[in-house]
Amino acid sequence: MSKPVVLIAEELSPATVEALGTDFDIRSVDGTDRSALLAALADADAVLIRSATQIDAEALAVSSRLKVVARAGVGLDNVDIKAATEAGVMVVNAPTSNIISAAELTIGHILSLARQIPAAHASLAAGEWKRSKYTGVELYEKTVGIIGLGRIGALITARLQAFGVEVIAYDPYVTPARAQQLGVRLATLDELLEQSDFITIHMPKTPETTGMIGTEQLARMKSSAFIVNVARGGLIDEAALADALARGVIAGAGLDVFSSEPPADDALTSLPNVVVTPHLGASTHEAQEKAGVSVAKSVRLALEGELVPDAVNVAGGIIDPFVRPGITLVEKLGQVLAAVAGHGALTDLEVDVRGELAAYDVSVYRLAALKGYFTNLVTENVSYVNAPLLAEQRGIASSLNVSEESKDYRNTTTLRGVLSDGTSVEVAGTLAGTKMTEKIVGLNGYDIEVPIGEHHIVMFYTDRPGIVAVYGKEFGEAGINIAGMQIARRSAGGQALSIITVDSPVPDDVLERVRVATDADEVREIDIVEA
Repeated sequence: MSKPVVLIAEELSPATVEALGTDFDIRSVDGTDRSALLAALADADAVLIRSATQIDAEALAVSSRLKVVARAGVGLDNVDIKAATEAGVMVVNAPTSNIISAAELTIGHILSLARQIPAAHASLAAGEWKRSKYTGVELYEKTVGIIGLGRIGALITARLQAFGVEVIAYDPYVTPARAQQLGVRLATLDELLEQSDFITIHMPKTPETTGMIGTEQLARMKSSAFIVNVARGGLIDEAALADALARGVIAGAGLDVFSSEPPADDALTSLPNVVVTPHLGASTHEAQEKAGVSVAKSVRLALEGELVPDAVNVAGGIIDPFVRPGITLVEKLGQVLAAVAGHGALTDLEVDVRGELAAYDVSVYRLAALKGYFTNLVTENVSYVNAPLLAEQRGIASSLNVSEESKDYRNTTTLRGVLSDGTSVEVAGTLAGTKMTEKIVGLNGYDIEVPIGEHHIVMFYTDRPGIVAVYGKEFGEAGINIAGMQIARRSAGGQALSIITVDSPVPDDVLERVRVATDADEVREIDIVEA
């Protein structure tokens, strides 16, 4: 069997390749060479990139095998996440790989502005000795305002404590308790702008935050204040900032990121009261290595069919080892549900988890159920990424319920589907014994216990003597070997259910002959596709 192809489109650390291991066919391509990239993507299962490679709808369309795009870094401006989601391709990044490097660079910019270090260096390097020209300010007892108190903002706060500053922050999503824990006073944006001696911005770039610091906001700042942006280009209106700096509205700025990179206009970068760096936030050896190793691990998980904590277009998160074995079971239950529902259109899917699992985060089971349900119903590749999108497009609502009460088994997971005609289907399963055998333990209200195999036939019929011999004869004459069988009924002579495990798929004409011979209400085939 050939190994999955992992394409490395930009230079990554040797530790990245080492973290991938020997289970993959690792290939390299210059991601900036568009034609070479598209050709290489044709048979790739995963692609690892940094910031220079564009993965858009065209790139995603050339490979039917592509399962994961891994960005060795934080920003994803060069990845079309919407197109990837629609194609069922997971997108992962390394959200924590550069946070220390970015926090330290922020502190570096603040100190550079406070003491005019770059300008003083350039002056001395040019043969000048102008000590009085570069008189700076202390950080001690100053007020530093942080816009965005996320992971990087928290790291900056911790590092600033040693300077004896007061830290205030604006972040509408941070609770007072969290701010108090960090030793930060929360403020409105206007209060922060008016009170701070140094301001550093750490917000994601969205339509709402683009240009959030413009002429009006800069005018609220102290004339002696400095502003730093090492987060995302465009958060500060660059034209407004250049004007404010030139007119002395504020004292200075430190910039590592720009609206276009490299900056197309030097009107801002050439000002004497600006400290600039060429997007160095993640440019440390440690950050690059951490980013590469992180996404390499994510690629391994993705290609092994596992959920990935750092996937940006799928509800992931850390999965408890006690929860993880049930994911494949729930996927298979989803396939059973789809088969039993037949051609009925599902409008609602409820996942009910009972037993000891209720004490854990089992939100992944909803995704697994949707993925399993669509596996044999659509032509596109179904993944944890696009299964919720497929449900949304088809008007299928999904929900998850948990309860500690499980009457017959240590844990059970039940999938209940409501069809457009108002009828419902239901399948329950569990992992049994020390071998964690995947079993169906309930189907449409019938109590059964059937190990999940590759091929099953489900029959609903009126209970009567000799029925087993009838369908046994039909399967035998068709060359279909029965590997196992279980019958369930509510009462003698009433409705009955047979679940038959067979060694091979059953042709439709054979199923029809079985249905006619047994006068069954329904005969359904279940072919389980392994995850």
